[in-house]
Amino acid sequence: MDEVTKATSAENQERQLTDKELEAILKQSEGKTDFPQVTFDEFTPPTYEEWVDACNALLKGKPFDKLMYTKTYEGITFSPIYTLRTGPDAQDAILPTDDYPGMGDFMRGQKVNGYKEEPWGIAQSCDEALPKENNELLKHEIDRGSTVYNVRLDASTLHGIDVTDAEKPGETGVSLTTLEDVHNLLDGLDLAKYPFMMYTGESALAPLAMVAAAVKAQGKDVSALHGVIGGSPLTQLLTDGKNKESLEKAYDQMAETIRWARKNAPSVATVFITSDVFSLGGAQAVQEIAYTFGVAVEYVREMLKRGISIHDIAQSFYFGFNVGATFFIEIAKLRAARQVWSNIMKAFGAEEEDRSMKIHAKPAFFTKTIFDVGVNMLRNTTEAFSAVVGGVDTYENAPYDDTVRKGDEFSRRIARNLQIMLQEEFGMLRPIDAAGGSWAIEKLTKEMAEKIWAEFQKIESLGGMTKAIKEGYPQKEIKAVLEKRFKALDLRKDRAVGNNMYPLMGEVLLEARPEDTEAIKKELGDAAKAYRADLDLAFRSQKLAELKDAGEGEAIDKAAAAAAAGATIGEINEVAGNAEGSVAIEKIDAHRWTERFEALRFDTEAYKEKTGKNVEIFLANMGKIPQHKARADFSTSFLQVGEFNVHLNNGFQDDEDKPGSRWDKCVEALKAGADDKGTPYDVAVICSTDATYPEDVPALAPRLKEVLGDGTLFLAGAAPKDLEETYRKAGVDDFISVKANCYEILRMLQKKKGMIE
Repeated sequence: MDEVTKATSAENQERQLTDKELEAILKQSEGKTDFPQVTFDEFTPPTYEEWVDACNALLKGKPFDKLMYTKTYEGITFSPIYTLRTGPDAQDAILPTDDYPGMGDFMRGQKVNGYKEEPWGIAQSCDEALPKENNELLKHEIDRGSTVYNVRLDASTLHGIDVTDAEKPGETGVSLTTLEDVHNLLDGLDLAKYPFMMYTGESALAPLAMVAAAVKAQGKDVSALHGVIGGSPLTQLLTDGKNKESLEKAYDQMAETIRWARKNAPSVATVFITSDVFSLGGAQAVQEIAYTFGVAVEYVREMLKRGISIHDIAQSFYFGFNVGATFFIEIAKLRAARQVWSNIMKAFGAEEEDRSMKIHAKPAFFTKTIFDVGVNMLRNTTEAFSAVVGGVDTYENAPYDDTVRKGDEFSRRIARNLQIMLQEEFGMLRPIDAAGGSWAIEKLTKEMAEKIWAEFQKIESLGGMTKAIKEGYPQKEIKAVLEKRFKALDLRKDRAVGNNMYPLMGEVLLEARPEDTEAIKKELGDAAKAYRADLDLAFRSQKLAELKDAGEGEAIDKAAAAAAAGATIGEINEVAGNAEGSVAIEKIDAHRWTERFEALRFDTEAYKEKTGKNVEIFLANMGKIPQHKARADFSTSFLQVGEFNVHLNNGFQDDEDKPGSRWDKCVEALKAGADDKGTPYDVAVICSTDATYPEDVPALAPRLKEVLGDGTLFLAGAAPKDLEETYRKAGVDDFISVKANCYEILRMLQKKKGMIE
């Protein structure tokens, strides 16, 4: 064999199958039924009942049904074991055998080859306030491994407000006012090679026009742009509670962006439907997807009314989802979302290629904390892993410290490198439909899809998302889940490490480093004035007038011309918009799950700084260490959640010749006070065992209560029903146990101390 033949042979062996070739093979396999039978005769499979019996032996009398099943906020119950069938008596196998990645309902993925030929895009968000600095950060991210230019706009730009009129420009992202700002932002970016991503708020018209104008002015090909520059008026309405434009005008502008992009930059999506508002409100996974689809379907109908084809609509949509903390639910959520959306688009008459969805994902900000902030790295890791296994087109991993400040070089590097490691070191580019065949995830996907469809149908029954929003339905449903989440944290059924569990006492919080918004306003304001100083005002006015009179399909080009003539983003929005008929609704407030515990702790810190005092807690530990340690440790952790001073000791024991002397010693220690100045204790906690409490509590509690005065006496552990009244009569005010409401107890102690009103 000559060298050329050898090289050709090697090349053929290394060549990857194309999507079309792999799709043809998969479709050909659909008719194949003579698969070889694989047996495992050497193993004796246990029955479900035998497995349950083995578990019960380990549980030692504890209730199997109570401990081994977990109910989620979505109303789905995690089973302790999943088999090929849905349960011990089920007849229907849960593993679908007739669908493949990149086709059908796309549940198994968007692409036939998964990530093998095209990895998910690493889209690290760049939020520097000044356009030039944001530009440098965009380039730096690409140099360090990102593969998408992801620009975060500040609140004023999202709302079409010039920097001179902005309240806090640059606080949350880059501030853009003039075409020069956009030039500075895009300078030197390789927009033909890397996708560009920008969420634009209520409308994409002005930002898209300014990006197009800047690209043209730089002598680059606008058609090479790819990615998403898109807005979502209903999403912004739910975020703000009101529109800047009427919905009809917003939909007109949406149609204009689609028409322009399909003609001039067909690889740019101009409708970015994000679930942020639902996720930050506390929504569970079913609500997040169903309500996002409710928004999307409203847009589909409005675009169809305006003569946009279903193909062009499908190609113009980009979805953004938040990935939460329940690992398997989040994987199933993304798989089910693709399946449900495919069926929705099929109902609208879309061809198979237009039934897939482009998904951008990021970790849910709702699950991140301020205290013990380093734990956010772990939360981000599991959420990113869920997203990758579930299937995404682009992913944005947040810096662990973004609850406190904008990320710095270190936190950005950690966030970015997580994705790089998933791709290059953990082999996540290799499996296609990584969750496929997992009985648990297949079952969860099926349940999620059914529940998403049912909730989506509820929105449809109300007349669509706009009517549902005006009636307050999604707002009410999400608020109910938020309250459940808060309650679960209060009772510590949900655990937020470093916040309602295992607090890090004496933690020094990260420096916030807030933006100097006044300096930003002056710098960008002065730059805008200088840029416009030598422009032809009459020409600018003429171009704005032409924009106002723009016909169908002309708005983006005329807005770009106005920007080139010196019009600001605010002026373009004012001319192109129409506030008449805008609506106001009940907005969905943004939350984080631990915000109430953080506020509680900040109240303690403020009081300590102001007065030098704190809630002083005495542990009335009875007996030797093994006798009291478990409950003393539990009570300490419980009360330190409020950052209170818990004073430890090794326990009070009887003298050999004096029974009951342990009580005397305990009372004397309480009388001595919390320090060498005799500072009185505010709280005492009796810690021992259920077996010793019937003797200790009646004898000790009244004496402790007498010393405490108005202070609070707790008993560690939940009292038996037949003894609770006895213990309370002896002086016990409440009980610290796994059933106790941690938040309410700590707030009560703060109020008694005078920390809060």
